[in-house]
Amino acid sequence: FSNTYGRSDYDSGNSVQQTEDGGYIVVGNTKSYGFGNWDVWLIKTDSEGQEEWNQTFGEEGGNEQGYSIQQTNDGGYIITGRSSYYESGILLIKADSQGQEEWIQTLDTAYTSEAYSIQQTKDGGYVLTGTRIGNGYRDADVLLIKTDSQGIEQWSKTFGGGSDYDWGHSGQQVEDGGFIISGTTRSYGVFFNNAWLIKTDSQGIEQWNKTFGISDTEYGNSVQQTSDGGYILTGPHSSDGTGNRDVWLIKTDSQGNKEWNQTFDESDSDCGKSVQQTSDGGYIITGKKHSSANDPTDNDVLLIKTDLQGNKEWSRTFGDSNGEIGNSVQQTSDGGYIITGFKQYYDGFSGSDLLLIKTDPEGRQ
Repeated sequence: FSNTYGRSDYDSGNSVQQTEDGGYIVVGNTKSYGFGNWDVWLIKTDSEGQEEWNQTFGEEGGNEQGYSIQQTNDGGYIITGRSSYYESGILLIKADSQGQEEWIQTLDTAYTSEAYSIQQTKDGGYVLTGTRIGNGYRDADVLLIKTDSQGIEQWSKTFGGGSDYDWGHSGQQVEDGGFIISGTTRSYGVFFNNAWLIKTDSQGIEQWNKTFGISDTEYGNSVQQTSDGGYILTGPHSSDGTGNRDVWLIKTDSQGNKEWNQTFDESDSDCGKSVQQTSDGGYIITGKKHSSANDPTDNDVLLIKTDLQGNKEWSRTFGDSNGEIGNSVQQTSDGGYIITGFKQYYDGFSGSDLLLIKTDPEGRQ
């Protein structure tokens, strides 16, 4: 199926997960519901993508956005993002199994901070990965925050402090209890933007970091530990001097040393937004395919499946005369894939809808 959710304004999906009952939980942003500015939007569907309920989180006059979600051990949900009302800073929301608020915490409120990734940790707490901005855009560092089960901060660490900005995009706890972070650095590596991979111990103390790039623009948008203890990383790659971008897939060993990398040139400008290792040992990537740099309606959701070595097995695109982007992908229990993102309208209606796409194991709807 391919379903849209929304109404008369701007709505989008940023993160999706299959739930214990076989349905799906999606977090994103809405201007159609809630208080009229941006609010966090939580949608629960059944296995066929039919909405069961939705909840918004925000305050009148505020600007709240939800970037990442995970179902928690108690059957509820943990959400992170940003807020400009509940004190400016990182927003952390715990909801029950019906999406009803249990508690809300704001973190890092002394700064302009955002968290793009959330995961429940082995001790029942949570780890958040994002960015802290200090005095201006170029004063930005990768941010890692660990909380207890009630969202109370236990510690926070920043990584960067160089001459330019450093951005954290994705993170998770790994097998040894430490954490892996992917992001972008302009302070280290080769000139301009490079993908950045940081490994810490269980207390957030850096053990090593690696940069990946040549000379132009590479981002580390999504990272996951692989079954062999290494890491898989995706983002855009555009080091040919033309300004065009390709989907980039990098595999490292457990110490962050590159084992191989693959690029996928599907159109003039492509980007990998989310990656996951699949049950057969390969990888699934979603993002966008942009055939014309001057025409936003040429954006389509891109889905690429590779083997264990990153060789493309197939690719699919999803879209119509509007503009579609995929932000998050996960393999489902039936071997297929669930994708969320948004559909931007350009046919007289100024707005967007949250997009949810379910495919079979071959990437077909």
